[in-house]
Amino acid sequence: MYRNWSFALAAASVSTLLSFGPAHADSLNVVASIKPVHSLVAGVMGDTAAPHLLVSGADSPHTYSMRPSDAEALSEADVVFWVGEELETFLQRPIGNLGTNARAVSLIDAPGMTLLDFRDDDDHGHESGHDAGHADEHAEMHDEDHDGHEHEEAGDHHLDDEEHAHHHTGLDPHVWLDPANARAMVAEIVAVLSEADAANAETYRRNGEDVTARLLTLEAETQTALMLYQKIPYFTFHESFGYFDNRFGLDSHGAISISPERQPGAQRLREIRSELAEHGRVCVFSEPQFPPKLVDIVVEGTAARTGTLDPLGAALEPGSSLYFSLLEQNRDAFTRCFQETM
Repeated sequence: MYRNWSFALAAASVSTLLSFGPAHADSLNVVASIKPVHSLVAGVMGDTAAPHLLVSGADSPHTYSMRPSDAEALSEADVVFWVGEELETFLQRPIGNLGTNARAVSLIDAPGMTLLDFRDDDDHGHESGHDAGHADEHAEMHDEDHDGHEHEEAGDHHLDDEEHAHHHTGLDPHVWLDPANARAMVAEIVAVLSEADAANAETYRRNGEDVTARLLTLEAETQTALMLYQKIPYFTFHESFGYFDNRFGLDSHGAISISPERQPGAQRLREIRSELAEHGRVCVFSEPQFPPKLVDIVVEGTAARTGTLDPLGAALEPGSSLYFSLLEQNRDAFTRCFQETM
């Protein structure tokens, strides 16, 4: 009798363990590279699971070194979402070594994306950044061949790491700062997660619709808030706000630094100071990832106003709301500085 009871208890225990096992095994392991991407992925995933964020805090993807916990997360990943090799160069090799069952998704290649090239160093007007035909051409090429990386074959925008880092030419990877691009990214995230985890496909679809609706509202509110300031010239620390500028019709006159890895020379600083004197009351923006000393040097003795723009959400808490807080924060930074120039 006692032996029968013990056997029954042991069998029940094994059954209980097995019942929990598949639920844990079926939980999708998702990794996201930077905070804005992580935010959109978290919004789509909702309560199904929490994606792992690689570049956290105030770290920059331009200079990031992976931690052991990141390597472990990548080794266990079912899906990895990143912008692409144009931005997170530190991920190129790890993604190449992912397991055969893992999928890496370059969101810069999502269907429907509007893609822009970096502005020419000598072109401080914003004509190239606002070339609607150029943007439409990139978007059309992506729609025609989502999996074929058509923009690479047509324009050879993918430069080697050193050339990209030091010259900042070719494709601008800061695509998430256009909320219309964020909607295209959400659609791709929904599609990929639904394929990888069919049991939660309906949840991903509903969550994706909710995120998309919020993005449409955010875009409309931002357009209204910035409409009065479209002719006020401004400079950024480095070329990271071309997509935001293009979407909302702002008047960028270039960047202090050609790239975040490279300090501007004396000639470049003289050129910017000359432009500041020419335009009078303009805005010059620093970024929290980089020291603001250069901005202070550039604007000293001029009528320029200063502010801080943040393309990544350095001080924001990671999560599904971060993307919206990020764009609102930058919208308000633009608005405050522009108001001071009027």
